[in-house]
Amino acid sequence: MSKTIQFGEDVPGYNIRVLNEREIRAAAGILFLATFLSLMFILFDNNFLPIKYVITLFLTDFVIRVFINPKFSPTLIIGRMIVGRQTPEYVGARQKKFAWIIGLVLSATMFIFMVLVNSYSPITGIICLVCLIFLFFEAVFGICLGCKFYPLFFKGKTQYCPGEVCDVRSKQEIQKISAYQVLIVLVFVGFIAILGSYFNGYFTKKPHNLFGLYASEKIK
Repeated sequence: MSKTIQFGEDVPGYNIRVLNEREIRAAAGILFLATFLSLMFILFDNNFLPIKYVITLFLTDFVIRVFINPKFSPTLIIGRMIVGRQTPEYVGARQKKFAWIIGLVLSATMFIFMVLVNSYSPITGIICLVCLIFLFFEAVFGICLGCKFYPLFFKGKTQYCPGEVCDVRSKQEIQKISAYQVLIVLVFVGFIAILGSYFNGYFTKKPHNLFGLYASEKIK
């Protein structure tokens, strides 16, 4: 029987405790969406109430993950519900714990400044941006940026990384990038630059209400 307070799960065939990467990515997506939407309230309505709730819940979730057990984390439980029919992708729990400690420190700092002190500054803005970048890379690309720092502080080979990136291996044919594909990306970047140079004035025009225009013409 598993203990209530532990980090990671014991899975047959793995010599260390592991976590399900699919659940983690789903939880990261939930936190990213909540944080992003709360920032939109600040930018467009100068409303700091949603971000204070998000920071408090963010911190609570990470305290549960790090100090109690990830399987009791509300966002990870929701993530498990969402991806429950998908085959688990096991990753090492050790590097994830280190990454989540970083998240815990960042969220605790945000909680102190924005909730307890009730203030905002470039410090909170930078921390919030860092959190969004970490969550975005985890949710979208399956890349744990915090895990990248794990080998700098702990000796020994990192085991069971997402996508097996810890293992040195040659790329399969479908993973290789040709010179033509690189050229396409460069042309696409040039296309964006051309759009910005020649069409920025047109794009900046405020859109009109299509149905409102139609209704006004009908009245006439």
